[in-house]
Amino acid sequence: MSRYFNFGGLKLKRRRSLVATVALLGLCLTGCEPPAQSVFPNEDRPNVVTTSTILTDWASQVGGEEIDLVGILSPGEDPHIYEPVPADSRAFEEADLVFYNGYDLEPGLIRMMNASAQNARRVAVGEVVPPLQLEEEGQTVPDPHVWGSAENAILMVQVILDELITLVPSEEATFTANANQLIAELEQLHTWIQQQTDTIPPDQRLLVTTHDAFQYYANAYGLTVAGTLIGISTEEQPSAQTVQQLVETIRGFNVPAIFAETTINPQLITTVAEEAGVELAPQELYSDSIGAPGSDGDTYIRMMEANTRAIVENLGGTVGE
Repeated sequence: MSRYFNFGGLKLKRRRSLVATVALLGLCLTGCEPPAQSVFPNEDRPNVVTTSTILTDWASQVGGEEIDLVGILSPGEDPHIYEPVPADSRAFEEADLVFYNGYDLEPGLIRMMNASAQNARRVAVGEVVPPLQLEEEGQTVPDPHVWGSAENAILMVQVILDELITLVPSEEATFTANANQLIAELEQLHTWIQQQTDTIPPDQRLLVTTHDAFQYYANAYGLTVAGTLIGISTEEQPSAQTVQQLVETIRGFNVPAIFAETTINPQLITTVAEEAGVELAPQELYSDSIGAPGSDGDTYIRMMEANTRAIVENLGGTVGE
């Protein structure tokens, strides 16, 4: 009789041995697993999490090598509709400090952050800016796209600086020097954008984009948002009536060009351009995310420069140095 396959014929001693073996295997499958690796590889530096690529860019420049930084979104990902994954929860759990935009830009991540980042200080960086109020589905809501003005970006960088100093007081001098360099560049950017948009003929300073993400940019630099396909959140699905209304708006304003965006499928805005008989600008605008590494928008400053060049050139202005 086989000792190994005829389980019914096993003597009691062998049966107990088998049970012990199975129990030991069970322990190894659970308790013997190596602990999950931290998403923060350096234990000697504070753990900082950011919820948008723009905040990641700024926090990286201000914090430098003195912080361990995890940016949850990758370039090109849309914070409005991003669905968090388990690794994001782990990052929040291990964080000492979380920078998020606020004004409900990243609703899925905000919900996970509030549930998981219990040991972290959570800072709504964008909410330092008094928001524009927009109509959305019959109610007034704050517009979260506050970084559209470089002056607002300066306010947000100052928040990041103050929070990092609080987190690591010993590195105040380093953080301050880094932030001052970035703020100087943002001041130059603000002036440069204004100079470029001033070259657009006044009757052509009209923006039409896929979603309502450029109100702060328009207000800061003398343009008007003439229309958008959808509102401030990319979760919306425009109706045929909305599309037709936008087509009529474009015809009524005699807009020279309209713009797609890098984080949104361009199919519908392409249809709008065709029906309105207007040019769709060949350059897509960066709206809710910086561009991929090596692109013309792979930092916040380069993103704003690329957007400005596209807007000015397609609305009849001239871009200078």
